[in-house]
Amino acid sequence: MMDLAGSIINFIASQVIVLFIFYFTVERIKKQQYYYDQMQDSERLRSTGELAAAVAHEIRNPLTVVRGFLQFYEGDASVESRMKQNFSLMINELDTAEHVISQFLAIARPHQDKEVEKVDVKEALQSVTDLLQFYGILHNNHIHLHAQEQLYIGAHMIEFKQLMINLIKNAIEASGVGDSIAVGAAREDGHVEIQLVDSGCGMSEEALKSLGTPFYSLKSKGTGLGMMICFRIVERYKGTIRFRSSEGQGTTVIIRFPLYHE
Repeated sequence: MMDLAGSIINFIASQVIVLFIFYFTVERIKKQQYYYDQMQDSERLRSTGELAAAVAHEIRNPLTVVRGFLQFYEGDASVESRMKQNFSLMINELDTAEHVISQFLAIARPHQDKEVEKVDVKEALQSVTDLLQFYGILHNNHIHLHAQEQLYIGAHMIEFKQLMINLIKNAIEASGVGDSIAVGAAREDGHVEIQLVDSGCGMSEEALKSLGTPFYSLKSKGTGLGMMICFRIVERYKGTIRFRSSEGQGTTVIIRFPLYHE
């Protein structure tokens, strides 16, 4: 009986050891996969940046020339009004192409020359939400802001506003008529945490994994570059961005930046 008890104890102990080995092995594989994904993302960003820097200049110059001629003929009194409408449509399409090129350049352009500012988060968010309130009214959407006072982060004001405009605009476009978007900011463990909540169409797990990938977009005419730029801005100022979403249940975006220190 003593030998049996000892065998049982040895068996249980060996199983526990095997379980621990299995657990730590799985965790290590997960970490390696995470680092691999990070390397892949970095390589993809670097390649996209090089591509943007290489082609943007060559494309922009002929677009500018063509746009100039179209504007000239659009203002020419001898041209028929029907043709002028076509010129106007072509100019709009050229502006769209210019916008895409500008997004490419925003990814590729070095930002070492930009000084970090002391950004008042509540003031910046108030400015952005006031700007986008009129955009939301078109779909009967309203933006509600709740931000604590004395919240400061180290960032570039224009880029921080660009980040929030992109995210809030996406929330408005994903929401139904009459839905509201909640924007909140609070101090959390030495960080400023900004939450953006909508009750729109939501996203699947596959869509969440692909966010930030160049040319991946859930919009019919989207390029995916806007979200990619958001990821770059957050990363540049040592922040994090997370998405919680499920289809039909809306989306919550959580952005965290370190508190500003003099």
